Formats: sequence, structure tokens, C-alpha cells
Amino acid sequence: MSDATTPKRAPADTASSHTLLEGRLGYRLETALLVRALTHRSYAYENGGLPTNERLEFLGDSVLGLVVTDTLYRIHPDLPEGQLAKLRAAVVNSRALAEVGRGLDLGSFIRLGRGEEGTGGRNKASILADTLEAVIGAVYLDQGLDAAAELVHRLFDPLIEKSSNLGAGLDWKTSLQELTATEGLGVPEYLVSETGPDHEKTFTAAARVGGVAYGTGTGRSKKEAEQQAAEAAWRAIHEAAEARAAAARKAEAAPQADAPKAEAGTAAAVEQAGAEAPEAGTAS
Repeated sequence: MSDATTPKRAPADTASSHTLLEGRLGYRLETALLVRALTHRSYAYENGGLPTNERLEFLGDSVLGLVVTDTLYRIHPDLPEGQLAKLRAAVVNSRALAEVGRGLDLGSFIRLGRGEEGTGGRNKASILADTLEAVIGAVYLDQGLDAAAELVHRLFDPLIEKSSNLGAGLDWKTSLQELTATEGLGVPEYLVSETGPDHEKTFTAAARVGGVAYGTGTGRSKKEAEQQAAEAAWRAIHEAAEARAAAARKAEAAPQADAPKAEAGTAAAVEQAGAEAPEAGTAS
């Protein structure tokens, strides 16, 4: 889920809820393994020390890192190691994983303790990210590396493509600052407001450059809202710059296109003038 509404708790241990999640994942998993992947430590501690999803999270983190690293290595054959590491960090981080988890409505299926439940744990980026890694680990154990890699590609390829379009800083705020410096527009600033209770706040940010608002964004944290606003502003300024460049190229090409016509017109005028002029030596 990408809105600010807290996910409703699903009947966590029912076959129907598992089938619903498995349909979104595209894989049918062994029941006990899936239940463990969805078991947060807060639930385990409140229910007599059940096994948690932390070992699966550890495994899934490695699988995710391997698949993303392999993909980046292959699609960017000329990038140095340091730049590849930055690209990977732009994809494999808690905020990005949490957004992927929200897209699956993963928070609805997590087994949480009462404390975490009461403080909006189903929307917490850290819990969503950890659970998603645990689910990837479960797919790897149950279906193998090829299946886990297919799941990672399906969920993360859009993020990989998006990160490749960013500037050297590999985040939208840095990229926006680089662009506004190039365009001579000044330094971006962000105006942030917040709404909602402490455990379920929504932040809204406006990116302004030179007193002009170029983009807005919302998120569950100030950083997330600012990043979305910076992305919107970057795209608006970049598109405007591209349009100006295209207009300049068209204007530059116009005189060159008209030159042959002008030359042809001049030649015709000279020819006409020669035809009308009296021949030399003719008596008047």
C-alpha cells in the first residue's frame, strides 16, 4: 500500500490469507516456512518464544543483494566498483524495501505483538523491509535460487532502472541540486508539513528553487516526502531545460534551411536583371 492508511490485520494463520499473499508473490510456499517468514520477534516473544523471521531475513538479505548486484554488474559493464556500490545502495535499503512491501500489502499479513500493533508497526519501514527479506529467504529455501531471483527481478527491476537514471549522488535531492546549479537557478529548499497522530504521520514536502515551487511529495517520513518532491522538481526542471534546448536547436537550424532558398532567389533576380538589361554596344 502506498497511502497513509494503516493496513488492516489479516487472519495471519489462515489458509486463505496465505493463499492471497502467495498469489501476489507468484509462488506457493510450505506453510510453516511462510508463517515463520511473517513472524516478527514482538509476536514471538508474546507467544512463548516462537521462532522468529530473523534467520530468514538474514538469508533473504543475501539473496536480494546477490541478485541486484549481479544485475547491476551486467547492465553497467563500464561502471567502476564504487559507482556500482552506490547504485546497489540506492536499491537495497530500508526505505525502498518498505515501499515494495507496501505494494504487496505485506503489512496486512505480518504477525505482530500487541505493542507493535498499537504503534503502527504494520507501516514501519524497518518491519516491512525485514519481513520482505524474510519472504525472499523463504522463497529461496522452498523454490530455489532461480525462483527467488525471478521474484527479486519482478519486484525490484523498476527500482534498478530508476536508480540508473539518477545523478552522481544517487538520490533525487542531490540530483536536483546538481541540476539547479547547472541551470543557474539557485539552491533548492524544502517546505515540510505533517498531519496525523505520532504513530501514523504523513509528511508533505514542496521543493522550491528561487522562490518557485517545482514539485511536491508525500511520505511516511520527512526524508521520503523530500525525496519525492525533489524527484518531481527534477523532472519538471529537466523537461523545461530539454524543451529550451530543442527550441534553440530548431531556431539555429532555421536560417540554414532558409539559406538555399535565399540563394536561389538571388540567382533568379540576377538572371532576370540580365535578361532585361540592353546588350553592350547597342545604339540608343
